[in-house]
Formats: sequence, structure tokens, C-alpha cells
Amino acid sequence: MDFQPSARAQELSATMWDFLNERILPAEAVYDAYRDGQGPDDHTLPPIVEELKAEARAKGLWNLFLPDASGLSNVEYAQLAEISGWSMDIYPEAINCQAPDTGNMETLHLFATEEQKRQWLEPLLDGTIRSGFAMTEPYVASSDATNIECSISRDGDEYVINGTKWWTSGANDPRCRILIVMGKTDPDGPAHRQQSMVLVPVDTPGVRITRSLPVFGRQDQHGHAWIEFEDVRVPVTNILASEGDGFMIAQARLGPGRIHHCMRSIGAAERALQMMVERAKDRVAFGGPLADQGSIQEWIAESRIEIEQARLLTLKAAWMIDQGNAKYAKTEISAIKVIAPRVACNIIDRAIQVHGGLGVSDDVPLAKMYGWQRALKIFDGPDQVHLRSIARWELKRDRAVRLPS
Repeated sequence: MDFQPSARAQELSATMWDFLNERILPAEAVYDAYRDGQGPDDHTLPPIVEELKAEARAKGLWNLFLPDASGLSNVEYAQLAEISGWSMDIYPEAINCQAPDTGNMETLHLFATEEQKRQWLEPLLDGTIRSGFAMTEPYVASSDATNIECSISRDGDEYVINGTKWWTSGANDPRCRILIVMGKTDPDGPAHRQQSMVLVPVDTPGVRITRSLPVFGRQDQHGHAWIEFEDVRVPVTNILASEGDGFMIAQARLGPGRIHHCMRSIGAAERALQMMVERAKDRVAFGGPLADQGSIQEWIAESRIEIEQARLLTLKAAWMIDQGNAKYAKTEISAIKVIAPRVACNIIDRAIQVHGGLGVSDDVPLAKMYGWQRALKIFDGPDQVHLRSIARWELKRDRAVRLPS
């Protein structure tokens, strides 16, 4: 396996580190001050981010997540995604690599018609609109996609959509224009052919965004919407791929997206480790810096080991995707989806402990970072679903060695 980035990817990496230090990290205080002034229920984008988007685009840091647009391999982009994870609220959007838009753009790139691409993919790639992915539902265990109850029934040249979705990230942002909605077009068909995905503009009659769900008491800027669909009608031409392809599209969408999420988690873990180290060296207790305490040194060492392990496994999964397609890396993709947020949570928790009362305040970003990483253990498939998949593969795979009975 070769994780060595190309010369161009190395140049982009250097530019991203410079941009992080010179513009992104200093902008965090401006971003937070704007959001505090607007109040938690306001989901408009702080103007500083639009400034950063223009600067990033001028530097060539734009749409790096999409291989056909950037020319980067998954391994190369993964290493850039890690850098963006140092500032989760700002950096991914500044380079137009924010979720759920990246997954939606990948989906449209792979499965949309030319007209659908013109109408929705192009403005998303241009960063002028945002989008939502409406899959999860409040009344069923959505970790099993076959449970989805949202109905998509055909009536002549239209689909009629009825159902309730929640955790539709991005939909509360006033820039959100389009939703990809997953529902059942054939509830009596084979389990993995019942679902389809359709494009639903947010201003379609019958679409009602009722509220944004907080994450550990915090409202994210883009929001996580609860949406009611009541007799929503869209043309049948709004289908993605064909009827019954919803589950297949979901799997294709989630593979590369999990690489992005996991590498950003590793970036967050690196930031937490740096904060832990600096606090341990600066804070004096019991006659010396905390860094002299054996337990603190152990935490620092364990954190470095965990980061390196998670990074290597994630890069392996990205490399496997580059060799063919995401289905060949499905076990590794499940594994990194478990380990990356677990490592990030562990390290952020240690950093909080080293910071003491400061760590749980909003004067440092650790509490917010922890909340997001803890949530990541649930969305895009809870840990237990991924662990179940890994165990099933391990139980059935052939073994080269025959142990004596």
C-alpha cells in the first residue's frame, strides 16, 4: 500500500495548513461572536465564512472531495480532510467539502440525469446553495434502512410523498434548496429493492420544516431538521437512477463519505491532543507542571498511539476504494466508522480532564468538539451496526490456518 501523496497533493496540504493557521483558526472567534449575537435558533451563515470561501477558491482549495473534479485519489483527499477536521464548523464549508453536501454531490454526480445535474449539482459545486439528505425517521430504527416508512407512491406523472424525517442536516440553513428523500416505492418488493430516492425542492408544497434538533444542547449553524412531508408532489423525472435503487445509492453514497468523516475526526483528535499537551506543560499543580505527572504522560502517549492506528486504518480503507470500489473495503469502512470517533472521544475526554473546569466551558472548543464526535458514533450508522457487520464477516471468512482440534 502506498499512502504517499502526489506533488500536487503535497502542495495542497501545505496550502491548507497555512490557511488553517493564518485564516481559519483566527476566524473561529468571529464566527462564534456572530452566532452568539444572532441567537441559537438563527441558521444563517456567518459572513466570515463567505469571505473564507472566496479566499479558499482562489487558492485552489475547492471541491477537493470529488476525484473527477479535483484529480485527487481518496488517499490524497483523506489527508486533506484531516486538516479540515481541526476546525469542524468552518474549514469544511470554506473549501466546499461539508456534509451532507459532499455526499449529495457524489450521489448526483453518480446517479443524476444531465438535467438534474444542471439544476442541482452545478450550484452545489459552485457553493451557492446547500442541500439535505432525508433518510432517518423518528418512529422506526433507521439503522435498518428496510424499516423506513416514508411512502413514495406514483400517481400518473408524479410521485406523492408522505412521511416524517428527522436529523436532515443542512435543511434549516436558508441556503438549502434541495432534499434527497429516501422512501418506499414498492413496500411489498424484495427488502433491498423497496426503497427509492427522489429529489424534492424545499419550497415544494407540503414540505414543512418544523424545527432543528440540538446536539447535546447546541444548535449547529446548518441545523438538523425535523421535516414533515404531506402529499408532496414532484415529477417522476425527479427520481434518482431508477425505482428500487435507493438502498444501492445509499451504500454508494456512504463509503467515501465515511472516509471524510473519519479523517476529520482524526484532525479533531490531533487538535485535542495538542491542547492537552500545551495545558499539561503550562498548568502547575502539586509543585510542578501537570506534564510531570505519570498519569498525564500515559494519556499523552496513549493518545498518540490511538491516532496513528486510526489514521493508518482509515488510509488503508481509502486506498482500497482507490483500487476498485467501496464494496471491496466494506469491512474496513465499518471498522473506521467505529474507531475514528471512538479515538476522538477518548482523546477529547482526556483533554477536557487536563483542562479541568475550563474544559467543560465554552471558553475552549473541547465541549463542542466532544458533542459532535459523540454524535458521530450514532449517525451514518451506529457503532453496533458496524460491529455486527464486522463480526459476521469474521465468522464466515475462510482461514488459511487450521488450528488443531
